Amino acid sequence: MQFEQVVIAGIAHVEAPHRVPSSHFEDRLAPVCDRLGIRKDMLTGIAGIEARRWWDPGTTASQAATLAARKVIDETGVDPARIGVLVNTSVCRDFLEPSTASLVHSNLGLPTSCRNFDLGNACLAFVNAMEFVALQLECGLIEYALVVDGESSRDIQEATLARMVSPEMTADQFRAEFASLTLGSGAVAMLLTRRSLAPDAPRLVSGVQRAATEHARLCWGHATHMETQTKALLLAGVTLAQATWRDAEHALGWTPDALDLLVLHQVSAVHTMTLCTTLGLDPAKLVLTYPEYGNIGPAAVPFTLSQAVAQGRTARGQRVALMGIGSGLNCAMFELNW
Repeated sequence: MQFEQVVIAGIAHVEAPHRVPSSHFEDRLAPVCDRLGIRKDMLTGIAGIEARRWWDPGTTASQAATLAARKVIDETGVDPARIGVLVNTSVCRDFLEPSTASLVHSNLGLPTSCRNFDLGNACLAFVNAMEFVALQLECGLIEYALVVDGESSRDIQEATLARMVSPEMTADQFRAEFASLTLGSGAVAMLLTRRSLAPDAPRLVSGVQRAATEHARLCWGHATHMETQTKALLLAGVTLAQATWRDAEHALGWTPDALDLLVLHQVSAVHTMTLCTTLGLDPAKLVLTYPEYGNIGPAAVPFTLSQAVAQGRTARGQRVALMGIGSGLNCAMFELNW
C-alpha cells in the first residue's frame, strides 16, 4: 500500500549504560576455544562486533521501552492524551502475560482510550508495527501512534557464556550458540502521525515483504538460550532478500543509485557486507551500528535510524531505505521520504 498521510513525528533511542567489549567474552572463552580448536577472535575478527551494551541487572523490557517512549514524547512535545495506539515489539518480555505494552502504557499514564498490545515477529516486529499503525493513521482512525522496543542481551549472554565454558561443551554446540554473543541491548521509540499534523516530517512511503517460512527452524531462541545454523541462515536470508529486492524494484522503483541512505538490520560484518555485495548496494550509504552495539533484534532498524538522525546523516528529500531480515524467515523493505 502507498501511504500518503503518514509521517514520523519523532524517533528516539536510549543506549544501555554498560559497554561490554567483545574482548571480555573472547578472553573468557580462550581456554575452551583452545580445547575445541576454534578461532578465538570470532566476535571481533569475523563478526566485526567490538562491543555491545548491557542494562543494569534486573532492568526489564518495559522499563527500557518506557525510557525511549518518554524521550520521544518529550522531544516532540506531543500531548500523550492524543496517542491512539501503543505497540510494543520487543523480543524480550517482562512476562508471558500481561503484554509488555500494557506495562509501558501504565508507566506512561496513557489514556484508557489508547489501545495497547505486543506485536512479535523476531527482528522485523518494529517495521511490521510501523506498517500496522500506518494503516490506522492513513484512514484517520487515530492522531498519533507510538511504537516502542526495549531489548536486553545480558541474561542470555551470561547464561550462554556459562554453558560455553563447561567441560561438556562441544565444538558443534559452541558454534550453534555463538550468535547469542552477537546480541546487544538498547531501546527505541517512534511516534507516527498524520501528515496534516506534521507537514514537514519524514513520510512513510510504502514497503514490500516476503516470507520463506520453510527456514523457520534455522534460528530459535528462549530467554536464556538461542541456537542458530549460521551459514544456512545467511544463505537463506540473502536469497530471500534478493527476491524482496526485486519486489522493491518493481513496486518502489528502487535501484542502488536511487537510494540515499541505507538503514539495515545488522547482525554482523559478514551478514551486512554480504547483503550489500549481493544487492549491489554502496556500503558508504550504510549507517553502521553493529560494531559498537551488536545485533539489537527488532530495535536494530529504528535504533540505527535514530543514530542516523543524531549523527546528521539525514537530510530533506532523501530516499531512505529500511531493510531487515528476521528469523522465520521474513524480509521487509520500506521507504521513507525524508
